[in-house]
Order: sequence, then C-alpha cells, then structure tokens
Amino acid sequence: FNDSLHELQITSRRLPTALTSNELKPHADLEFKSKVLKSEDLWILDGRILDPEKVFWDERRVADKEIDCHGFIAAPGFIDTQINGALGFDFSSDIDNFQESLHEVATYVLRHGVTAFYPTIVSSSEETYSRILPKFAAYERGPKEAEILGLHLEGPFISQEKRGAHHKSVISDGQEQITLSKLKKRYGSLEKVAIITVAPELRGMEQVIEELCNNEKIVVSLGHSMCDLETAGKAVWSGARYITHLFNAMLPFHHRDPGIVGLLTCQKLPTSQKLPTSQKLPTSHKWLSSDKKLPHKVFYGMIADGVHTDPAALRIAYRADPKRLVLVTDAIAAMGLSDGVHRHGCQQVEVVGKRATLLGTNSLAGSVATMDDCVRNFHKETDCGIPAALEAASLHPAQMLGIANDRGTLNYGSKADFVLLDDNLRVRRTYIDGQLVYEAEAES
Repeated sequence: FNDSLHELQITSRRLPTALTSNELKPHADLEFKSKVLKSEDLWILDGRILDPEKVFWDERRVADKEIDCHGFIAAPGFIDTQINGALGFDFSSDIDNFQESLHEVATYVLRHGVTAFYPTIVSSSEETYSRILPKFAAYERGPKEAEILGLHLEGPFISQEKRGAHHKSVISDGQEQITLSKLKKRYGSLEKVAIITVAPELRGMEQVIEELCNNEKIVVSLGHSMCDLETAGKAVWSGARYITHLFNAMLPFHHRDPGIVGLLTCQKLPTSQKLPTSQKLPTSHKWLSSDKKLPHKVFYGMIADGVHTDPAALRIAYRADPKRLVLVTDAIAAMGLSDGVHRHGCQQVEVVGKRATLLGTNSLAGSVATMDDCVRNFHKETDCGIPAALEAASLHPAQMLGIANDRGTLNYGSKADFVLLDDNLRVRRTYIDGQLVYEAEAES
C-alpha cells in the first residue's frame, strides 16, 4: 500500500472486491495523472470511509462482511445542485401530498447515482414561498433516500429579459432598489437555503450579494442575467462563486464583452471607469484600482443533456476551466415521465424525447435528463476521461458548496456515499453511509 495515496484527491476506483461491515476498504482503482483505473478495496466503518492501513496493520482486524463488486467503478455519490422536481412532482408549486411526493423523488434519484440534492424553487410569489419553504424545513428523510442538503432559490431577483421559463408576473421589478430585507420579505425565511441565483445588474444587488455571502453564509450564483463582464466581476468581489447553467439565460459570448461567460478565464477584470487613484472605493470595488487577482474563481453549472448546450460549447467551457465545471440536471417535474404535456409550476410544458419546452413555444423549460445521463453525455462529448466526468458530478459541486471535506470524494474520513458503475457508466448500485440503498436489476 502506498502512503502517498493519502495525499491524493481520490476520484474513482475500480473495485474487484469491496469489504464492508460498517466499512468499505480503500485499495481501489485510482484514475489520476496516469488516467488509468486501478484496483483497490474500499473499507467502511460507521458510515465513513476508513484508512485500511490502521485497521490491517495496527488493529489486526478483518472486515465483518465482504462484498464482491464485480470490478465496477466506485465513485463518490453524485450531488445535484439544481433540480426542480421529478415524477410529476414540482417543488415550486405542489402542496398536496408534499411529503409523500418528496419521498418518492428522493428515492427515485438514487437509481441515477444521486446521493444528495438541492431542491430548486423557481421564481414565485411571496405567498407561494410562505407555503412551500416551511414544508421543506419540516421534511424528514426516509431510510433509503437521497439527502436534501439545502434549497436552491432560483429567482425572482433576476432579469425580465432573461427569465426563460420563469413566469413574468412574479419576477422582481428591475427598477426597484434591492435590499436584503426586501429579499428576506419575499422569501419569508432563509432557513435551509444554501444557494440563491440572482442577476447582479439589479439595483442594490452588489451589496445584497456581499451580505448573503458573509452574513447568511449562502452561496450566491449568477444567472438569468443581462450583465456585462464588469458587473459580473463586481459580483465576484462581493462573494458570488457560482454561475447558474452557463450559456443559458445570459448574454451570449461576445469578443468585446464576454459577459458572465468571461469569468471562466478571468484573473483580473478590466473596467471602463476612469477613477482618480486617490478616490476611496468600496471594499467590493477593490479590483477597479488594483492589479490583484479576483478573490476566487467561480464554479459554473452545465446542463449536459445534449439539448441545452451544444457539444462544441460544452467542450469550450470544459477546456477553459475543467476543474470548476459542475454538472446539473435542471430537471423539471416531467423527469421520469413519458413524452407528452406536463405541468411545470403554473405553466404547461411539452416533452418530446430529451427536449422540454413551454407549450406552444420553443422556449426551453428545464431538462428531463437524469444525472447519470449528464455524466455519460459529458464524458462522450468532451472525451474528458471517466474520472473527470465523475468529478463534475461529485467533487466539484462539493467544493463549490464548501463540503468537500465530507462529501464528493472517497478520501479517508469522508462520508461513505458512493455509487458503483459499469464500464458504460450505468449505475449498478448506490450506497449512503455505507448501506446499499439501490441496486439495478441484473442484466440478462
């Protein structure tokens, strides 16, 4: 056993045999600089991934239970940061049978490798938020369900021009001054909220972003926006660290002003403002008169369903910044249902194959792709290699959310949430806390 492996961010392993009790033992296949999967075992104890060296050499213990994994690939459980619903259940509007429906969705996503997710609430009225958000706060997870780690509020503080499938009547007036108190009044509560998508060009939003990030410890994402690169840069200085479904619902890339897309390659940002060097600037504007780099690079969500983003655009984004690409489904309530007309919030959508549009229009209304669909498509279209594809659905969202010390890796001490996949990246088994919660039917 090589001690140097302790220093690596383990992304994926091929398991000829996995040993478990409350354990799963690491001596698995790593795909790293060599880009080759190697064989190891995975040890688990009390729902955590265990360092086998301590158990084998120091304690002279063997596993209580041994499980044959048939050479499947082991990867950290997928984390979906943007999912609007599934199986006919819409997170933003369905009140009836809420608990039962949410249990069904949390069970359903396990078959697609998702062990944790962030239910996404689209732009809604104050009344709707007051009815929906408390139900999530009261939700109690079942024994064999993916875990809800927080909520993603997408809107209503977004651009009318780039609202996409969001209903016009509930989107914030672009002329009003946005404050944190106004934002809290609309939502009613920020309990359980982990991510909020905003358009940074709205009046007062720069200060709100800073307060959300610093005081409320919420991840602010930029999206559904008409902003230019300079405005996006100010938002990053204020604390924004994520981009909601890159390329979609934002200004297209332009060589003289790449807009939000330009953040992928920015070290520092240009400004059109000519300011005297003696002028005192707000903290969030330091970059205007400084050669310092941006405080951090942003992660960006990608819907790799083959519909929302052309394969060429997917490749461009990946090659621009491969370490911060986060795969999301942006799945709507029609995920898991057949083609036809389905409800999406207060609107109707038509699903044909992988494409979901607002009924009677060509406007995309979210995706019906599952997370493992996105992983396979991303792997195929970018030729990125299996580890990179798996990282985009696990490690990267965990890093973006600041939870990579506990999730998104197979490192020792990490939560034993993982998925076993075959060579075609089809999910064969899903584990949470080291316990089997889903197993695909054996192929004939």
